[in-house]
Amino acid sequence: MSQDFDPRTGYDANGVMEPKAYDAILLASFGGPEGQEDVIPFLRNVTAGRGIPDERLEEVATHYRANGGVSPINAQNRALKAALEAELAARGINVPVYWGNRNWAPYVAETIEQIHAEGHRTVLMLSTSAYSGYSSCRQYREDLGVALRETGLEGKLEVDKVRQYFDTPAFVNPFMDGLRDSLANVRAQLATAGNPEGEIRIVFVTHSIPTSDAQAAGPREMVAQLDTDLYSAQHLAVADAILAGVPEAAGLEHSLVFQSRSGAPHVPWLEPDINDALTQYLAAGVAGVVVMPIGFVSDHMEVLWDLDTEAKETCAELGLAFHRAPTPGTHATFVSGMVDLVAERLAGPDGSALKPGRASVAELGPWFDVCRPNCCVKVMRDGSTKPTIAAVDSEVGVPAS
Repeated sequence: MSQDFDPRTGYDANGVMEPKAYDAILLASFGGPEGQEDVIPFLRNVTAGRGIPDERLEEVATHYRANGGVSPINAQNRALKAALEAELAARGINVPVYWGNRNWAPYVAETIEQIHAEGHRTVLMLSTSAYSGYSSCRQYREDLGVALRETGLEGKLEVDKVRQYFDTPAFVNPFMDGLRDSLANVRAQLATAGNPEGEIRIVFVTHSIPTSDAQAAGPREMVAQLDTDLYSAQHLAVADAILAGVPEAAGLEHSLVFQSRSGAPHVPWLEPDINDALTQYLAAGVAGVVVMPIGFVSDHMEVLWDLDTEAKETCAELGLAFHRAPTPGTHATFVSGMVDLVAERLAGPDGSALKPGRASVAELGPWFDVCRPNCCVKVMRDGSTKPTIAAVDSEVGVPAS
């Protein structure tokens, strides 16, 4: 074992884990309905414990109803799983990929039972969420912690996770391609409309979260050094990294806005909402917008409804040219980079990582393999917290089970 790694825990003072001989990969995601009858049961899973009646859930269900009751996320995860398997095979990495969701079949609890039944004991989780925060990181770690306990696999199956990857070239570079193409598209729209010199604004957008969750994101000592909450800071770092790689965007105004707010109206969430911001841009003389969905790995329902439907309609009403860039999805760079994340944690024959180094192209990265004490913690209404994986949830440095 390297002298940099604590022999008790297997990770160093910076939360970087020593490579291991993982024998399975778990692709963990949010999940989504696959038919009209699934919609309300799915939304009940998402909002479990909040006491939200079905009548209110039906208001959100209209987004799914309009698309046949089917979320695109499951099909996208099947495609991503296949692409990861192909990339792993091309590199000669013989580790199987399993898929489990937080809120719909295949559920993570069922998946880890399958993993264990098929003889695997050391699992590396890769989630389809790039940033730090309760919903985007800790809740995945809690779901695995709870699943291990409830299935009786706690102490029998070890599950670690790859670091949050907002800062990696895998995540950032596909958005550079999207920004170039989207700028060309909006410029063509403006030229066709007889306004070739019209002002274009680049709108980086992500899922809004409660401000309390945003303020709880990340280690306290890191947050204390920032001008904003960590969740927003990570997105701003990604926006800067994307802009730095696209000369065509030089000189254009840009901003970070939010979408998909939910919950009680009296609970503050991150703002501004994209639709409110679009109205402000028009008043400031903007003629067209490029929408960059940097909060998302793939084009799931929030992208299709809140951006491709509502924001696009807002732009049409305002007379703004509009184009939404694609998410990474199964972009070759993204898939290759996700396997790089796995390879930097997989031990080769000599015990070192198959891919040494921790690629990072944005500020605040690279992130930890093992999350810091109380990182993104959320106390339940009854005052309790949930078991987690891949975290130091006590000051003595013992990973949570």
